[in-house]
Amino acid sequence: MHVRAAVFDAYGTLFDVTAALRAAFAGDPAMADRWPRLAEDWRRKQLEYTWLRAVMDRHADFRRVTADALDWALAAQGIAADREGLMALYDRAAAFPEVPAVLAALAARGIRLAILSNGTPAMLDTAITAAGLRGVFEAVISVEAAGVFKPDARVYALVPARLGVPPDETLFVSSNGWDAAGAALHGFRSVWVNRTGAPPDRLPAAPGRILDRLSDLPAILAEAP
Repeated sequence: MHVRAAVFDAYGTLFDVTAALRAAFAGDPAMADRWPRLAEDWRRKQLEYTWLRAVMDRHADFRRVTADALDWALAAQGIAADREGLMALYDRAAAFPEVPAVLAALAARGIRLAILSNGTPAMLDTAITAAGLRGVFEAVISVEAAGVFKPDARVYALVPARLGVPPDETLFVSSNGWDAAGAALHGFRSVWVNRTGAPPDRLPAAPGRILDRLSDLPAILAEAP
C-alpha cells in the first residue's frame, strides 16, 4: 500500500480512554463491577455530546464536553467521585502498549505521522507528553481549528491543508468505525481498528480495512498498492 502519511485518531486509538477510571478505582472492591459501566457511559455521552453540539451549532471544546459527559455518567450511577481528579487522570491517559512500536515501524518506512483529534491542543499536548511520544508526530491537529467535531467534512479537510498530502496517499487510522467511515467518505485510505469486534456501522461510506489490533497496521503497509 503506497502511503506518504499516516494520521491517527487519539482517544481510543492511541490513548486508552478507560485508563483514568481503571487507575482511579484500582483496589476498590466496591467499584470493581461498577467502573467499567461508568467508563462506557462516560465515553458514550462524550461522543453523543460532540454530535449533538454539532447539530445544534453550539460548539464547546472537547474538555468541556468530556467534563459534561463525566458529570452525566456519575449522576446516572449515583457515584460520588473526585471529578477534577478523574479529569486529570483522563488528561494523562496511557497509550496502548503497542503504540510506540507501531509508530516506530511506520516512521522507519519514511511515513509521516500525525494526529487528528477532537481533543483540544492542550489536552493532546498533555497526553502525548505523558505517553512519552513528544517529537514523534509531525503534526498534531485539533478540531478546534475547524470549530466543529468529527465527522464534519471541515475536520478531515484540515489534514491535507496541514500536511500537503492528498487524502488518497494518506492512511487514516481510528478505533471508531464512524470516524474511519467519515475519513473514507472524504477520500482517505481508512483503517478501522475494531478492538471489540463490533459490527460495521450502516453509513454512506465504509473503512477500507478493518483490523483486530493496531499492531497489525505495519503489515498492511507492506502490501502492494
